[in-house]
Amino acid sequence: MLDFFLSKVKGLFSAPEVTTKPSKKKETVVKKEVVKEVADDTDKNRVVFSPTKQAVVEDTSKIDAQIQQALQNAKRLETEAKNKETEISKRMGSLDEKERYLIQKEKSLDQQSQEIRKKLDSVDDLYRKQLDKLETISGLDVEKAKQLVISSTEKKMSTWVAKKIEEARDEISQKEEEITKEIIVDNIRHGVTDYVAEYTVSTISLPDETIKGKIIGREGRNIRAFEKATGVELELDETNDIRISSFDSTRREIARLSLEKLIKDGRIQPLKIEQIVAQTKADMDRILVNEGKKLCQEVGAFNLPIDLIKEIGKYKFRFSYGQNLAKHTIEATKIATGIAYELKADVNTVRLGALLHDIGKVVADQEGTHIDLGVDLLRKFKINEKIIDCVAEHHEGKEFSSVESVIVYIGDAASGARPGARYEVHEEYLKRMKNIEEVAKGFPGVISVAAYQAGREVVVIVEPSQVSDSEAEVLSQNIAQKLDEEAKWAGQIKVTVIRELRTSSIITGSKISKNAVKED
Repeated sequence: MLDFFLSKVKGLFSAPEVTTKPSKKKETVVKKEVVKEVADDTDKNRVVFSPTKQAVVEDTSKIDAQIQQALQNAKRLETEAKNKETEISKRMGSLDEKERYLIQKEKSLDQQSQEIRKKLDSVDDLYRKQLDKLETISGLDVEKAKQLVISSTEKKMSTWVAKKIEEARDEISQKEEEITKEIIVDNIRHGVTDYVAEYTVSTISLPDETIKGKIIGREGRNIRAFEKATGVELELDETNDIRISSFDSTRREIARLSLEKLIKDGRIQPLKIEQIVAQTKADMDRILVNEGKKLCQEVGAFNLPIDLIKEIGKYKFRFSYGQNLAKHTIEATKIATGIAYELKADVNTVRLGALLHDIGKVVADQEGTHIDLGVDLLRKFKINEKIIDCVAEHHEGKEFSSVESVIVYIGDAASGARPGARYEVHEEYLKRMKNIEEVAKGFPGVISVAAYQAGREVVVIVEPSQVSDSEAEVLSQNIAQKLDEEAKWAGQIKVTVIRELRTSSIITGSKISKNAVKED
């Protein structure tokens, strides 16, 4: 390879024509070059420069120096190549040795795996033979033996499991009362509500003394007209407060709203009073819806049908054993919802079940228990059956079907059974007042009845076209006698029958005579 390289170098530098750039020192030599003309016709126009002998000698010395440098580089490269070749050969040798070792190792592993497989086969054969011998000796197959072992283990463990269950039961029974008290007390504390229930009296504050005089009217005609139209009793004292008294919450609410409208309007007179009261009675559905929305918002229940919300609004004007139904529902719902969160139950079912558990108490036009009436009403609105079950089972009339029903029952009982929640005396009072009015309404020609002064005074309004003046006097005697016969209370009752005939005529502008109009 070196010889080939040297030959290539010599061939490069052996060319006859060498062009070099002359330096400044050699300018004299180049100027002495002789120009030869070629006689050949084809080369007449070509000029050939023939360098002098001194220039050729200098170029040759340079070429020799370059050749020596190239030879040294070639030798160095040859030495490095030989070293690399030696190193590569050594590595190839080590790789060959590793390959032979791996091949030998693979062969040994194959032999070992074959031996292991043979041993495993022999172990399996031995296991099967021993198993066959055991089955022959015991007279049982594998499945029967398994069942025998399992049954014996279960018998041994049953005593231990029963003991552990009994210990757990004792531990739970010891802590049960404590845990129950803690959960119920904690949720009763969260069930406290700031809802204020008005039992028999509502209060309105007047802006000034002049309004009080307008409400009384000349010789008391305005206040009498207001009490007659609303069926409530107004109590005025030296302060600027007016108390509206009535056992019927609905009448009292209508009277309160009507009085607020009259005070705002400022024109208080008998005819205006009757108009405002009639308008308020007509707006009672809207009032019930607003009250129902407030109550639903208080307990966090939304997206209920509007007619069902109106029924819920009646809670505000309904009492159960002296406990306001709206207040009782809010308390029961908050208590039951808190317990549902603690026990990881369905909170939404519990919330709606507690909210609607007494919905049957506001259904007044049907016969039946409040549970049956409530269930029928909720089915009309297509309420979820789980919620209806909570309503149907909250008095333990049916067996509890879910933990949510039990929680609703607990919330209802906790709210109703707490000390001071219910007033039996108030319930008896309401029954007495309603009984008095029902007796008076049973006579023909009676339009409306209002009981005042805890039932000591009864005002009866009759239809003038059906009852004459003389018949009105007889009617008052008959009502008083009927009340005396069915009286279950002590004291004197005053019965007042009002017969009022009103006529009105309308004159239109077209019937007015031109002569009746005064000219300016």
